[in-house]
Amino acid sequence: MAAPANKTIGDLSGKWVMNKSQSSPIEPALALQGVGWVMRKAVGLATMTLQVKQYVAPPSPPADPSSTPVTHIEIEQTGTGGIKGTTEKRCLDFVFRDHTDYLFGHVKGQTKWLTPDEITDAFLKSGWLEGEEEKGGPNGETHLISHVESYDNGWTATQIWGFKIVEGLRKYVRNIVVAKGAERVEVQLVYDFVE
Repeated sequence: MAAPANKTIGDLSGKWVMNKSQSSPIEPALALQGVGWVMRKAVGLATMTLQVKQYVAPPSPPADPSSTPVTHIEIEQTGTGGIKGTTEKRCLDFVFRDHTDYLFGHVKGQTKWLTPDEITDAFLKSGWLEGEEEKGGPNGETHLISHVESYDNGWTATQIWGFKIVEGLRKYVRNIVVAKGAERVEVQLVYDFVE
C-alpha cells in the first residue's frame, strides 16, 4: 500500500511491511556481513514487518542527557516463519552508539537528518522524491542517514532513508550500501504502509 501523504521522514510511526517483489535480494548483503548460509536463506524467505515509533526526547547515552532533545526512532522487526527480528534504536544526533544482536554481532552506529546535497554516493542518492511535501526533518531535510560499522567482521553499512515512487505509488524506501574492503553490495528495500 502507498504511504499516506502525512507520512514523511519526519513521522515514520506506524506499521510497515517490506515489499519483497519491489525490494532487492538481501542475501548478498547478508553474506558480505558474515551472516551464515542458513540464516541468510531464512531471512531471504521471510517477510519482515517494522513497527516504528518516532519521537523527540533527550539523547540516549553516551550523549549528555541534558543536551537539547533530539529525534529517536525505535523499530521492532518481526519476520514470518518464526524468524526472530532485531530492534533498531536510532538517535538522530550522529553520535556513535554500540549495539549487539544475534544477526550482526557487535556494531556501532550513528544516524542524523540529511539533505540531498549531502549525499555523495550515486546509488545512495538515486531516485528520491525531493518536493516541499517531503521535507519532514527539523530543518527541511528529506532524508536520514544511518551508518553502521562492524567490530567483528570489518564491514560497513550506509543507509539513506526517504520516499520514492515505486510502480506508480509513493513508498518508504531505504537505499543501502554494504562494503567490506573492495567489495560492495547495493540494496534497495521498499516498504508498504499498513497502519
